[in-house]
Amino acid sequence: MRFTPISLAGGYLVHLDPRVGERGMFARAFCAQEFAAEGLETLFVQANISTNTLAGTVRGMHFQREPHAEVKLVRCIKGSIYDVVIDMRKGSETYLRRFGAELSEDNGLMMYVPKGFAHGYQALTDGATTFYMVSAFYAPASEGGLRFDDPRLSIEWPRIVSDVSDKDAKWPLLPL
Repeated sequence: MRFTPISLAGGYLVHLDPRVGERGMFARAFCAQEFAAEGLETLFVQANISTNTLAGTVRGMHFQREPHAEVKLVRCIKGSIYDVVIDMRKGSETYLRRFGAELSEDNGLMMYVPKGFAHGYQALTDGATTFYMVSAFYAPASEGGLRFDDPRLSIEWPRIVSDVSDKDAKWPLLPL
């Protein structure tokens, strides 16, 4: 695996190093030793799968507050998504800045989302499916979110937003 820092401190794109042969491909998708060598979280307590019927669907921007803040490791295993992270750490040099990248079954990239970041994505293909691991158990009382269309964040979604949950559409806007 290779770890490429993104423009928000603590976030990474994780590249797989596939071995391709006549039988197909093999790649290590997670290795606690390699993550620890980079100073990254190695304990994940849940794994989730999310399928999106239609391209244009947006999920997020979600986060968990302390004491249940979580690290996420996100991969698109079918189709493609545009994955977005936002630094929510007050006092950080990149507070409220965003970073986005395409994750797809073809490029095999994963997004490492540190504690204190909001996370969301847009399905770029019908049936886009994500698999992600989290470092803390879901705690509804610690859940928070940002509006996907908050003008202060100015997220540039690659497609017209075709679907968003009622819950995600009702997160409050950030004060100007």
